[in-house]
Amino acid sequence: MNDKTLRRVAIIGGGLSGLSTAAKLHRLDQSIQLVLFESGERLGGVIHTEQVGEYLIDHGADMFSTKPSAAIDFCCELGLEDQLIEPKPEGRGARIVRNGQLVPIPEGFVLMRATQLWPMLFTPLLSLQGKLRFLLERWISPTKGDKDESVSTFVQRRMGHEVLDRIVAPLAAGIYTADVTKLSMQTTMQAIARMEKKHGSLARATAVRRRKGEDSVERGSTGARYGQFRTFQDGMIGLINGIAQSLPDDSIHLNCSVESIRSIGNQWIVTESGTDHKFDHVVVAVPPKAAVNLLEPIAPLASAELAKIESASAAIVVLGVSATNIKRPVNTFGFVVPLSEKRRILAGSFASHKFSGRSPEDHVLIRVFMGGAMQSELLEKSDEELTTIAQEELSELIGLTGDPLVSRVVRWNDAMPQYHIGHGDRVRIIDEEIASTPGLSFTSNALHGVGIAPVIKQADQVAHEVIASLKESGNTSNG
Repeated sequence: MNDKTLRRVAIIGGGLSGLSTAAKLHRLDQSIQLVLFESGERLGGVIHTEQVGEYLIDHGADMFSTKPSAAIDFCCELGLEDQLIEPKPEGRGARIVRNGQLVPIPEGFVLMRATQLWPMLFTPLLSLQGKLRFLLERWISPTKGDKDESVSTFVQRRMGHEVLDRIVAPLAAGIYTADVTKLSMQTTMQAIARMEKKHGSLARATAVRRRKGEDSVERGSTGARYGQFRTFQDGMIGLINGIAQSLPDDSIHLNCSVESIRSIGNQWIVTESGTDHKFDHVVVAVPPKAAVNLLEPIAPLASAELAKIESASAAIVVLGVSATNIKRPVNTFGFVVPLSEKRRILAGSFASHKFSGRSPEDHVLIRVFMGGAMQSELLEKSDEELTTIAQEELSELIGLTGDPLVSRVVRWNDAMPQYHIGHGDRVRIIDEEIASTPGLSFTSNALHGVGIAPVIKQADQVAHEVIASLKESGNTSNG
């Protein structure tokens, strides 16, 4: 293809998926004319940061993992590395609520695997019977075949119901806001599933990794490997702003709702606000529910499978309080709540404990998570009611008194895709039909991972696919 030939690519959706794809495409070939359509008044989707006085409030994700390296590599590509900060060294680790107390997660336990034995034997989270059942994991035979199973089934089969109910389920719910009896093991914990298949048990896999020195970080972690996380000094909006600034000035179009896409010959027609626009390639980067309608006329199988992917809603109650109003302070980054505790919150995060610059000195910024797949009925309550619930729960758990100096309720409706059993099969059908439709791509956190790094990794793959498709088709557009 002649490099001087104008090639136009539409990207529908200005969340992280769409923005990352646009930036990756622009870095690969600056001669491509990019047009990004965002139906809302701002970019970033669920990533947004608000400054309220001296409080810095992230409305969605407040950090990202450097393992895998897709996100940190992307920040370096964009020249944003000098804006990044690490979590504070003190207080790293998470806790789990047990009988109304915030109990440290056993050292070395990361999500669903224990890299140290003794902390598991001495933790008050498990009864003697629960600890003995956990020790039997080494001798539990792996399942045969590659059939998908739920996280609940896997953990209970290998480590018993106490490890499931009191440790793994609340940790998994903190990531996926999901019902672990439906959560797909193969698509959310594939590395763990592979360990079982390869070594026969997680205990044996851990022993092998320890001999190779592969669990050095995990052995000092509690719940999450906080040393591997980063955020932006001015909040996660720094990532969104950095991506947007890397794109051509005329490429981003806000308040532009795309009504339909269709192909005519070797070109694509994007209809936005009643106006047709011609493109050589279209990247759909909107949430599943919106994508279902856009894709149905052109990729009906993909649309049908997308319609089967459920999404959960959640609310985050943000409270800025004086440290003196917390009568039972805890030196931790946050906590998760098992369902067995029968509380009205999923988790709590002390944002000002994790990162500097999140609150005034001697103040604490707390984010309380509610709703999700298991407590969706709570989201029917008003903002005032949710704030009251958050205060009541924190009063019982950490001795919070008085009224907050700052409060916010952030609602995310249908924003958390649920990776249920069989998710991998659904995604394969979606990927295959999209791949067989020339000039069309689809990227979403509903496919190959919900974290920031997986979304950016997928965006990079899609960008390379677009370049390959344009070269193969030789399409041109006259605007």
